[in-house]
Amino acid sequence: MGKPNIEGSFVALITPFNDDGTVDFEGFRTLIDFQASNGTSALLIMGSTGEVSMLSREEREQIISETVKFRKGDIRIFYGCTGTNTKDTIERVRYAAGEGADGAIITLPSYICPPVEDAIQYFLEVADAGDLPIGIYNNPSRVGTDLPAEAIIRLAGHPNIVVDKEAMPRPAQIAKIAAAKKDIALMCCDSPNLGLVMPVMSLGGSGTANMTGNIAPQEMAVISKPWRSFEDAEKCRDTYLKILPLLEFHYAVVNPVPVKSIARALGLPSGELRRPYRQMDAEALKRGLEIVKGLGLVEKYGFKV
Repeated sequence: MGKPNIEGSFVALITPFNDDGTVDFEGFRTLIDFQASNGTSALLIMGSTGEVSMLSREEREQIISETVKFRKGDIRIFYGCTGTNTKDTIERVRYAAGEGADGAIITLPSYICPPVEDAIQYFLEVADAGDLPIGIYNNPSRVGTDLPAEAIIRLAGHPNIVVDKEAMPRPAQIAKIAAAKKDIALMCCDSPNLGLVMPVMSLGGSGTANMTGNIAPQEMAVISKPWRSFEDAEKCRDTYLKILPLLEFHYAVVNPVPVKSIARALGLPSGELRRPYRQMDAEALKRGLEIVKGLGLVEKYGFKV
C-alpha cells in the first residue's frame, strides 16, 4: 500500500480552554466543524500552536480520545506526539494510533539539540515502531537541530514518513528536496519571515502546514492548493499578497500568542493562553482586528467582534 496523498491546507489548531483552565472539548468540536466547512484538508491538534508543551500527559491523551470523535468528512486529524525522548515519543504515537488518529506529527524533543545523524535515527525509530503515518517537522528555532535537505531525503524513503513540514529560512533546501522527487508531502510553515510559501508551492509542494487557517481557512486553502494550472498559481499569489498583513500579524510575536488572542476576540472558542504566555496587549490586538475587518473576514465567517 502506498503512502496517503496529503495535500492542501494543513491547519495547526489552537487548543481551546474553559474559564477554569480545563480543556474545552465542545470548543474543539466547534473549531473542527469550522475547519471542515471551509476547505481545510487536515488538522494538527497539539502542535506548538496548540500549546502542547504545557499540556499534561493526561490532557494530551484525553484530547486525542475525544477529538477523534469529531472528525468530519474527509478531513484528516494528526496529533502532536513528541515526547521527552525516543521511547516516550513512541508511546505517544502508539496511543494516538490505538485511538484512531490519522497520523502523528513529531519534532525532536526540546532542549537536547542532538547531532543530525542522531536526529535522523530518532525519526526512523519512531516511524519503525508502528504503522501510523508520521509527519516530521524541521523546526530549528524551537528544537535547535536543523535538518539539511539530505537528511529529509533519507527520511522520505521510509514508508511511514508521509509529510515533511519545513520551518527554516532556506528556499534552496526546498528545491533540493523537490528535485529528489520522493514520495512525501512537502509542506512549509506559513511564516512570512521564513518566506517559504511561494517557493514551496512553485516547486511542486503539496501545501502548507499553517496556523493562519485558524482565522482564514478558505484563504489558506487557496494558497495551499498544489499548482496544476496557471490559474492555481495566480490564485495562490493573489491570495497570499492579499492576506500578507494577517500573516505578518500572526508572526509579530511568538506563536500562538497572536492567533489565539485574536481568535478569542473574534468569538472563536479559545480561552486564555496558558502561563507563562499572556494575551497580546490591547493596542497590538486592535491592529490585528483592523486587519481582519479590512480583509472582510468578519462578515465572511460571521465572527463576533
